[in-house]
Amino acid sequence: MDLRTTPFTSKHVEAGARMVPFAGFSMPVQYSGLKAEHLQVRASVGLFDVSHMGEVWFRGPKAEDALMWLLSNAIRRIPTGGAQYNAMCNTEGGVVDDVFVYKVGPEEFMVCVNAANREKDFAWMIANNPHGADIVDEGDGWAQIAIQGPKGVEVADKLTNHDLASMKRHRLVMGTFAGVEGCIMARTGYTGEDGFEVFIPSVNAAPVWDAVLTAGEEFGILPIGLGARDTLRLEVGNCLYGHELTDTTTPLQAGLGWVTKLRKPGGFIGAEAIAARKDGEPRKLVKLRMTGKRIAREHMPVLFGEDVVGEVTSGTKGPSVGEGIALAYVDVAHTEPGTELVVDVRGRPATAVVHAGSFLP
Repeated sequence: MDLRTTPFTSKHVEAGARMVPFAGFSMPVQYSGLKAEHLQVRASVGLFDVSHMGEVWFRGPKAEDALMWLLSNAIRRIPTGGAQYNAMCNTEGGVVDDVFVYKVGPEEFMVCVNAANREKDFAWMIANNPHGADIVDEGDGWAQIAIQGPKGVEVADKLTNHDLASMKRHRLVMGTFAGVEGCIMARTGYTGEDGFEVFIPSVNAAPVWDAVLTAGEEFGILPIGLGARDTLRLEVGNCLYGHELTDTTTPLQAGLGWVTKLRKPGGFIGAEAIAARKDGEPRKLVKLRMTGKRIAREHMPVLFGEDVVGEVTSGTKGPSVGEGIALAYVDVAHTEPGTELVVDVRGRPATAVVHAGSFLP
């Protein structure tokens, strides 16, 4: 099957990126090296191509009602020009996807969905639309970049007449960015750093890549691949669909109670099932800090004594923390911070400690 490309694919190839298949797209996994890219974002600013993500638009007088039913968070609290993180659940309480909702107008919302779930999510939304909202998949019409790092806002601010520096987190504005009209600039991100995610009409997007790199030259900006995107999100404990989130895990298991409003008026799909499972879940997601040199990886067993009590969902050596870190689902009896566990690293025991909060210092 032919892989899809983004408006910036030629730029990645010209820069010598190592391209890999990802969610049906040809995407850059790294350019100068994962560690260098990761540390560049933590120290200054990096540029990501995330055009593989999907965009589904909800419009009309019933758009808000439709999203209230489909999603776990309090959609009605989003101001026009605001953004909100959400879980979209199935009837058993499992997570169909985790998404960001952008309220572009009083009756106009854009939902950014994960790349691997674009078709599945859209089908679920259409099948569960009793309010009759106008729902359109516009994923092919948008490119998306992320400008992330301590200097990310300063770089983005150079490329528009809007005062991006004065915007609060989880706010957005529409306008011209790098000479392209009709862009959405949102102060959101996935790396644990400040910055902007910019949605750009795909037909005009190609020149934006070079414009951002030029604007960020004084800060040493680098293009950043999917490899560093993953290590950056893991250091701050952000979930990744297909790893920490699946159609059988509930948002409460994954530590997303803060976006799961079980008592919101009218409820939402899966709310009753989540509430029923709330006190009986056998495992929940924890952060693990490795105490030795071995690195935990996905699917490795987690033990307490001789008993298998969990499984790693994501693991790496954190470039910013200099040690092994992981996320894992662990039996609830062994999830208190400070609990000492063992990860079976290819037959060799590696000590890990349950950690609270971000891994970053």
